[in-house]
Amino acid sequence: MPLDPYFVQRLRTHRRYLLRQALGRLQATLPWRRSAPAPAAVAPTSLPAPVELTRAERSARARARHRRAALAWDRDELAQAGTPGPDIPTTEHEIPVPGRPPVRVRVYRPANDGVVRPAALYFFGGAFRIGGIDYPTSDAACRRRAAEADVVVIAVSYALAPEHRFPVQVEQGHAALEWLVRESASLGVDPERLAVTGTSAGGGIAAAVTLMNRDRHRHPIRLQVLEVPVTDLTGHHIDVVPTWRMGVPAVLVLRELRSIARTYLRTPADARHPYASPLRAADHRGLPPALILTAEYDNLRRDGAAYGAALRRSGVPATVVRYLGVTHDTPMYTGVLPASRAWHEQIVSALRSLHADPAPEADGSVAEQIGPA
Repeated sequence: MPLDPYFVQRLRTHRRYLLRQALGRLQATLPWRRSAPAPAAVAPTSLPAPVELTRAERSARARARHRRAALAWDRDELAQAGTPGPDIPTTEHEIPVPGRPPVRVRVYRPANDGVVRPAALYFFGGAFRIGGIDYPTSDAACRRRAAEADVVVIAVSYALAPEHRFPVQVEQGHAALEWLVRESASLGVDPERLAVTGTSAGGGIAAAVTLMNRDRHRHPIRLQVLEVPVTDLTGHHIDVVPTWRMGVPAVLVLRELRSIARTYLRTPADARHPYASPLRAADHRGLPPALILTAEYDNLRRDGAAYGAALRRSGVPATVVRYLGVTHDTPMYTGVLPASRAWHEQIVSALRSLHADPAPEADGSVAEQIGPA
């Protein structure tokens, strides 16, 4: 299906961004860029000498600038194309993580009415190195899903790479799940009606948390909801066809995806660890049923489809839905894009199912879905 007209103009901007990034990397490798700088003019003695930054310090400053820009972009996206979330009660908690940095979580409640509700643990997206629960689009989505599905949503502020690398994020996510079960009474949560959810990188972390839960404690997770998830950091399931169809050179996208893996993982060998790449688990028996949403114009679409197939081979009910004509960041644009609203409604419907009694297990399915025109 052709790319939705809304994304056509956005694609032009994205192509320019990728080309600027590639040009900057090329310029940094040119011989005259690596030569010793010319002697600086003598500064007046009344001024302090300039401070020479180390490479690590320059990298840290660049990351900080990038994250500030990403937060500003996210704020603009919500204002121009998203849907604000309702004003519902929230609380924040800091959870200790053995041997790792503590993790902050934000609890979204539909109301402070004493009603015991199902709960959904949520992991944000951002390529493991940007994003967060304070980003406006993530906050708005959590508020809307909590209110519309009538569930308690717990958003996990896992640590960002490269300051913190795998498996820190997964261990923090598992600690948040353990805390949720342990504190379920005080949180007004039914520990028998839990979901684990995540978007993009957060979808990979969510899937890994369900694996870790199965391997360690087997808390009864009712459902996992994975949106455009990254499930294989080896890159073997990257699909360059969407890139080719959008006119973006595949080499630029592959370079970026490899950069993401290098940033997140300690060593290349970590890419084969099942908690980094859930698709690489020896088997997927005993995991919760899954709803996996993918997008036609997304290089990660095969990651989601392959993970759904792996779950079904292990006897786990899994439904994989591919939204046609849309891209990786489709969930953000509920204010302007009918397909985004359909996506949101499907997530809300899945979370609302936590209120029902468990249904008999059924075979999973694969579907293609076109958002309303």
